[in-house]
Amino acid sequence: MKKLRIAQIAPLVERVPPKKYGGTERVVYHLTEGLVEKGHDVTLFASGDSLTSARLVAPISESLRLGKKAHTAIMVNMMMLSRVYEKMAHEFDIIHSHLEYQTLPYAYKAQVPTVLTMHGRLDLGDSAAILKSYPDMAYVSISDSQRLPVKDINWVKTIYHGYPVSSFEFNNKPEDYFLFLGRFSEEKKPQEAIMLARACNIPLKIAAKIDPEDKGFFEEKVKPLLNHPLIDYVGEVDDTRKVELLKNAKALLNTIDWPEPFGLVMIEALACGTPVIVRGCGSAPEVITHGKTGFICDKKLDFIEAIHHVDQISRKTCRKEFEQRFTRECMVDNYEHLYYKLLPAHLFNNYSVSRYMCAG
Repeated sequence: MKKLRIAQIAPLVERVPPKKYGGTERVVYHLTEGLVEKGHDVTLFASGDSLTSARLVAPISESLRLGKKAHTAIMVNMMMLSRVYEKMAHEFDIIHSHLEYQTLPYAYKAQVPTVLTMHGRLDLGDSAAILKSYPDMAYVSISDSQRLPVKDINWVKTIYHGYPVSSFEFNNKPEDYFLFLGRFSEEKKPQEAIMLARACNIPLKIAAKIDPEDKGFFEEKVKPLLNHPLIDYVGEVDDTRKVELLKNAKALLNTIDWPEPFGLVMIEALACGTPVIVRGCGSAPEVITHGKTGFICDKKLDFIEAIHHVDQISRKTCRKEFEQRFTRECMVDNYEHLYYKLLPAHLFNNYSVSRYMCAG
């Protein structure tokens, strides 16, 4: 089967894959590696410190957040998009951008089809207006719930994120603690996780990063609650430490209070066999099955009840759910199928389309 020439455009905020926190860049890494393994000719546009089996084209030497040199994010992104569309587009059959809105003016008139995966929330600011200005682009959502604020554009597919099965170790005998993993931000509600742990008298480990814009929130709402014998703040962690924390936790305590577009941390937990206790907003009901792989909660009493009954959830069932729905193989096959579908007719006839589709 003839293979595709694919451009993957990653955000420049984090390295691909991230050294620590970073969801979108992690997804781009696994998608790129999976496509290379399938024999496709992949070019990754990302920061120069990225690790990839694909050809790497780097507009900056290091990622924006952890790099030593200061860059203006929007300007380096524009430089990268200009290079892709104005100088190199003829080299590709498909361009897949993860830069969302910034891609639109470049992709709109391009002869090469562009797939646009939307990774963020779409209910803020001018998100709906800009997307409706380009309604015919090929948009991919990462959950069905993500689409709700902007329904009337060309959503071509919902594709859930995925990890290699080998990335996370299953553990059927966890230790006696719960885990909060993510960012210290108002929308993630880490202070609620802490108060729940104290109310239920359960140990809680917290692994989270602090973005500059969230420092005020952390100092005012979170830091005063950390000095408690049940609370263990371990800081921002790398992949090795993250897996260790997840696989040994009794449950992931995910107290988000925003329309989470996907939530990688939930499938990371499932991959370890760890149940997820989560507020029922955003993608949570699509990812977690109430009473089977965790608990969907609305009120404080729901969270308390879930904490007390988490041992009723089968950790083997959690792992099986991950293996059936959220693997890298599943994600890559779904994107590959979409790429073939979007090829112009004269090219499409030269390709054989995989019939493999993963469970939704």
